[in-house]
Order: sequence, then structure tokens, then C-alpha cells
Amino acid sequence: MAESLQPHSDKSVGATTIAPGVLFTIARLTALSVPGVVALAPVPGVGRVMRRGGNVGVLLEVHDQHVTVELHLILASNTNVRTVCRAVQSDVAHAIEQMVGMPVDRVDVHVQDIDFSVPAV
Repeated sequence: MAESLQPHSDKSVGATTIAPGVLFTIARLTALSVPGVVALAPVPGVGRVMRRGGNVGVLLEVHDQHVTVELHLILASNTNVRTVCRAVQSDVAHAIEQMVGMPVDRVDVHVQDIDFSVPAV
């Protein structure tokens, strides 16, 4: 799933390859930085092989250099779920677009659980 980014000018200076792990890391860390997000949840129905490493809770698809992200989250209690989810969507899309220059078509957020042991921020 490594993507090649072409320079914007007509003069070719080489290719840049973005490893899929970079996109996973950006999405994961950005989502976790949003107040109210406690953790990422395992993606239901995805086998253990697909969840290896730090990619738990994140599914990515890259098609024609456009990114689609699916996040599975655990939120803190007493948070406004709608506000937190919208902030995650906005922040993740912005981070990927700014850091790697790839447009994000959509960020789908699934709230898998609420952690009542963690108070809202």
C-alpha cells in the first residue's frame, strides 16, 4: 500500500514513497490527542494478523492517492460524543493532508465503548 507522491513541478527530482505505517501512526496519534479519546479499540471482525503492531483501531485505504480512514475509539465518560467525533474527523484529515500531502476523502469514526473509569477532560 506504499504510495508514490509526484512533485508538483514539471521537473522530476525523484519519487517519495510513504509507507503505510506512517499513515497509521499519524491517524492513531492524532485521534489519541483529541480530548475525550481514551484509547483505540480493536476493529470488530478483523483478524489478528491485520491488527498487528500499533494499528489496532485504525483501518486505512489508499486509492488513487486519496486516503480513507476508519477509526474505532473508546471515549471518556461525560464527553459530548458528537463533538469529540467531529474533532477527531477534522484533526485526522488535517494532519494527514498537511504531513504527507495526500487528500483525505473521509474519516469514519466508530465509538466502540465508553470508559466510565476515566472522567471527561
